[in-house]
Amino acid sequence: RILKAAQAEFARKGYDGARVDAIILRAKVSKNLLYHHFRSKEELYIRVLERTYEILRRRQGDIPLGGLDPVEAMRRLCESTFQVFIDEPDVITMLNTENLYRGKHIAKSPIIRALYDRLSVTIRAILEAGEEQGVFRPDIDPVELYISMSGLGYFYLSNQYTLSMIFDRDLGRPENIEKRKAHIVDMVLSYLTWGIDPAPRPDPS
Repeated sequence: RILKAAQAEFARKGYDGARVDAIILRAKVSKNLLYHHFRSKEELYIRVLERTYEILRRRQGDIPLGGLDPVEAMRRLCESTFQVFIDEPDVITMLNTENLYRGKHIAKSPIIRALYDRLSVTIRAILEAGEEQGVFRPDIDPVELYISMSGLGYFYLSNQYTLSMIFDRDLGRPENIEKRKAHIVDMVLSYLTWGIDPAPRPDPS
């Protein structure tokens, strides 16, 4: 309950603007109880960041990728990465806030890096399977790929209000969200399959 209340406070007011007293009121706990679990505001903020990244990774991990062909596995990973930003809008706000601090709080967490080490292993396995089957181009950097995959959805949502005004298009409409999701999949798969000769079609005769 404390972490949920803290995430709401930090997401709306940032690290400097957030107040521990406001978190206590949101969580309906005593100050003594909060400081029993978290020694400082910074420790609480770091734990909220860890929770934010755990949500991202858990949602991605909820997609069963084992046993799928590489193209379908990559498609589902693209879709789930975008969907979690849609379903958890506070995630974008938290990440924007931490980037203002140049990642100094994330640097104090051993948990977050470990979460993404596992993600890199998953992506690498999909890429290697695709290369072995001749459907993905070789030598793809899994970290660069994930940054691109994530950025295609993250930027769209983090800037949806300004972009909607500039282009006179409501980017938040469900049909536009679905078009964007399909666009992300197409962009990523086009990159992965660039230069790969399609399998020859069987001779109908």
